[in-house]
Amino acid sequence: MSFFGLDCRKKKEKEEERHLRANDREFNLTFQYATNAIKTSKYNLFTFLPMNLFEQFQRIANAYFLFLLILQLIPEISSLSWFTTVVPLMLVLTATAAKDAIEDFNRHKSDSQVNNRQVKVLMDGQLKSEKWRNVQVGDIIKLENNQFVTADLLLLSSSEPLSLVYIETAELDGETNLKVKQSLTVSGDMGDDIETLAAFNGEVRCEPPNNRLDKFTGTLMFKEQKYSLDNDKILLRGCTLRNTEWCFGLVIFAGPETKLMQNCGKTTFKRTSIDRLMNVLVLWIFGFLALMCIILAIGNGIWEYQKGFYFQVFLPWPESVPNSAFSAFLTFWSYVIILNTVVPISLYVSVEIIRLGNSFYIDWDRKMYYPRSDTPAEARTTTLNEELGQIKYIFSDKTGTLTQNIMTFNMCSINGKSYGEVLDFAGQRMEITERTPKVDFSFNRLADPKFVFHDHSLVEAVKLEILEVHAFFRLLSLCHTVMPEEKEEGELLYQAQSPDEGALVTAARNFGFVFRSRTPESITVVEMGETKTYELLAILDFNNVRKRMSVIVRCPEGKLSLYCKGADTIIYERLHPACKTLKDVTTEHLDEFAGEGLRTLVLAYKDLEEGYFEDWRARHHAASTALEEREEKLDELYEEIEKNLQLLGATAIEDKLQDGVPQTIEQLAKADIKMWVLTGDKQETAVNIGYACNMLREEMNEVFIISANTAEDVREELRNARNKIKPETIEAEPIFEVKQPKNKSAVLPEDTVEGEYGLVINGHSLAYGLEKSMEVEFLRTACMCKTVICCRVTPLQKAQVVQLVKKYKKAITLAIGDGANDVSMIKAAHIGVGISGQEGMQAVLSSDFSFAQFRYLQRLLLVHGRWSYIRMCKFLNYFFYKNFTFTLVHFWYGFFCGFSAQTVYDEWYITLYNLVYTSLPVLGMSLFDQDVSDRWSLEYPKLYQPGQLNMYFNIGSFIKCLLHSIYSSLILFFIPYGAMYDTMRDDGKDLADYQSFALLAQTCLLIAVSIQLGLDTAYWTSVNQLFMWGSLAIYFAITLTMYSNGMYLIFTASFPFIGTARNSLNQPNVWLTILLTTILCVLPVVAYRFSRTELRPTINDKVRYKVSQSKHAPPPQATRTRIRRTSSRRSGYAFSHAQGYGDLITSSRYLRKNMATFSPRSKTNAKQPGTVLKTYRAVKDTVVDKTL
Repeated sequence: MSFFGLDCRKKKEKEEERHLRANDREFNLTFQYATNAIKTSKYNLFTFLPMNLFEQFQRIANAYFLFLLILQLIPEISSLSWFTTVVPLMLVLTATAAKDAIEDFNRHKSDSQVNNRQVKVLMDGQLKSEKWRNVQVGDIIKLENNQFVTADLLLLSSSEPLSLVYIETAELDGETNLKVKQSLTVSGDMGDDIETLAAFNGEVRCEPPNNRLDKFTGTLMFKEQKYSLDNDKILLRGCTLRNTEWCFGLVIFAGPETKLMQNCGKTTFKRTSIDRLMNVLVLWIFGFLALMCIILAIGNGIWEYQKGFYFQVFLPWPESVPNSAFSAFLTFWSYVIILNTVVPISLYVSVEIIRLGNSFYIDWDRKMYYPRSDTPAEARTTTLNEELGQIKYIFSDKTGTLTQNIMTFNMCSINGKSYGEVLDFAGQRMEITERTPKVDFSFNRLADPKFVFHDHSLVEAVKLEILEVHAFFRLLSLCHTVMPEEKEEGELLYQAQSPDEGALVTAARNFGFVFRSRTPESITVVEMGETKTYELLAILDFNNVRKRMSVIVRCPEGKLSLYCKGADTIIYERLHPACKTLKDVTTEHLDEFAGEGLRTLVLAYKDLEEGYFEDWRARHHAASTALEEREEKLDELYEEIEKNLQLLGATAIEDKLQDGVPQTIEQLAKADIKMWVLTGDKQETAVNIGYACNMLREEMNEVFIISANTAEDVREELRNARNKIKPETIEAEPIFEVKQPKNKSAVLPEDTVEGEYGLVINGHSLAYGLEKSMEVEFLRTACMCKTVICCRVTPLQKAQVVQLVKKYKKAITLAIGDGANDVSMIKAAHIGVGISGQEGMQAVLSSDFSFAQFRYLQRLLLVHGRWSYIRMCKFLNYFFYKNFTFTLVHFWYGFFCGFSAQTVYDEWYITLYNLVYTSLPVLGMSLFDQDVSDRWSLEYPKLYQPGQLNMYFNIGSFIKCLLHSIYSSLILFFIPYGAMYDTMRDDGKDLADYQSFALLAQTCLLIAVSIQLGLDTAYWTSVNQLFMWGSLAIYFAITLTMYSNGMYLIFTASFPFIGTARNSLNQPNVWLTILLTTILCVLPVVAYRFSRTELRPTINDKVRYKVSQSKHAPPPQATRTRIRRTSSRRSGYAFSHAQGYGDLITSSRYLRKNMATFSPRSKTNAKQPGTVLKTYRAVKDTVVDKTL
């Protein structure tokens, strides 16, 4: 049961295996499986106050101030009123609680919105509408088109042929291309028969809840038959049902046990490196405070023993003080109260205000607003702003983050001629912009209106009926596994298994070769307005080894032809020798295409003789039905027929990057930020995008590919790579000690490398690289490289890579992604950034910052991050300076007041110093200061490097601040003390009294720290001016008011300094003392900064000097055109393609022979249960046999 939101049930034992029975809630409840309700909130109405206060008092500073408050309530030791501590403490607690309450309220709203969605559940023999939260494991639910998948389901049946369903996994991996899932034959037989589904009592045994999105193992026991279950039969929560009228599913995992929620990981409280350093410094300060209190307490004991004991006639000891030792003990605690201003609670209030203000700047930045989706940038947390200015490693997803997952047909080479470029009258290449005239496809009524092409010469070649051009597009319209859907006459929609194929078939469609429909034995194409039907005789399917695909067709005239497309290196090996000249020209074009970052593909064909094909076909049938070595025999036959091909040309597809990605990565690289790409895509895809993004370049010394399949081979490849990069690290290599003290890891040193290198590693090799015995070897090699790309990685591996860098590198990490598979990585990094948009919001919900486009990352880091870091460092340095100086004056005064714990300042001044007199000026600097403008920050990315090295606030700068404070406090105490000693007013009256000295000392202090703030401020605004001069004016106004006769008469006990202000501040020697003290305080600072700027200028000093010399802001960054260059070829064929799809298409019972088109949403097909089930059995048997 739950009591006040707290789970009071007995803790469930770790689940080893999931066992459930369909339509049997009573049976399933015995296992205490989670319901489908999710809970991401922390508090409820009853637990908020106690839990929040408990969390807040776990912070050492809050607990310390609570302890001070208790001390101030003890009369014997309290030398300050209780309100000096309780007011700021209450302010901090209230502000933090309000912020936590708002954040948790938003979580409650989000949870409620999801939990209250409606879904149809099969209960008591009928479908009932239920809320998601009430769905339980073992329930059968019905999903309809465009609905979110409610929980992790075992697909039972669907409206589509072969019990297929089409799902979009954008919420999980950011990919918008549809994926296909299939149900078992035995459950597919049930269709949408409610009675049959209600009677279904199959038992599932499967793996326990886990976060592996790409793997599922289990069995279904039904009617004493056991059936194997794998990931192809599972629909995961977070997916969306597309192009499928309906489907039924059995709930396997629900709520927090779904793979989506398992990938969300545990939310940890992230703290910045400055926070962690401050905690260490606060402990040091406590030690320093204790040391000062001990010194003063000892002094009190000695003074009371030597002087005070004989002074009791005039000033007797309290009855509670028996001797000087006890007096020293009480004095110690009195000085703890007085000197507590070394760590004032206003420090934490100010830090929160500064972070909140800098977060608003991110939210309000119109240059990070994406108008197409109406998405502004959002700082989802307010505690990590300054960490944005210290990033050293960026870990990025690829699909949806760097790319748009949209393929466009950009260029091609046909019979030795390149198409796609736009040339001017002089034959010079022109840059393609939005104003460049587009090709008019109005001659083709079936053209896709969204398709864009700019080279008019290709359309002219098609219209002129050049044979090679027609053959080129005929191949593209025939050689593929695309499914067409025609809702209305002429409105074609292609369902492609990979976006590459969709782009190629769409290109052929627009150039007059329209793929219209298909059956298992034919393909219908509209060629230049004429409908032709080709007999489909065979599909030689794609796989990762073949890297090509072929079809064998008989044209309407009766001629047999084989059309093939694939990777250039593979196709070239199979060309007829007569193609050598054409091959050389095409190779030049391929190099140019690859140099543009395009994905290339080579097309070839071959005419077949009837007799040979019939013989080959018979042998192919025998091989496809063989029980042993079936794959090997089929491969031999494929090799045999795919020889002596005639080259047609090549295609060049652009995997469209998000706008500004290459420029952003280039800017970040100049800021010495290392970029690692962690993607689930294949190696070819990731490498190609690496080149397109300028992460990998031809100019690199070498790009290492790590793809070994054993631990030793992986180790050897890593060591060989490191040996080539820096041989001396291998020759004189001490074995790095991995065994570390508990909770403490060694830091790997930075290796300086000459040249630039890249590293590409596959998922299976990475699994070995992340093992304990090899993680240091992998990390050392990877960190020597400029770019690291990890392919085929799981969500868990993404998080492990981030944690590995955090463990062994003293560096701040940032992870950026857009899908649920990136959530664990986002949560593992110091900073998590989510890309928001059409691909889903799962990553955004788990992120610290979010925006719509990757290009905004450079502004987030180089502008907002850098400014936030500089502002916070300036604030802390100044804040510690002013408070150390303030407190140390008390310390020096102790030696002149008999160590009696008397305050040197007026009590009201002590209360208002941090809250009123110095709070607004320092906040003004910390919220508005900027060393250079945003344009200059982007123009000089190297300005970012000091933050990575943590140069502006560290232990060294803190010690300098302490020494500066000691010097200033000595000046601020002894100069006024010497000036006031035995001093007479100009009317002959005595000026050297305690109250006059206190006023002089506090006035000198306030003016000196104000001028110091002015020296620290680099960017003055009207707000800064108002805060600075306004605070000084408020000080004099309050001082003159509180020290007036009227306040004394009304509140005699509270305002004893009657007339002190007017009597002291009208004396010239007082103002002369203030001037002298101020000059002596700031003179060393001015001299030091001038000397450093002249002798050892920093990058900031150099850029600021250049800014001061420049009359204008830097020009906006020009949109650079892509430089044409050649490159090693990188085939992009069918990166998302899966083996076996050709078998589905050519299955004789997959589609009805007489159907005109195939539609995943076709109601006609859905109403043919007999046909569907026969088709299902036939194809499943084939797939299972091939798998075996």
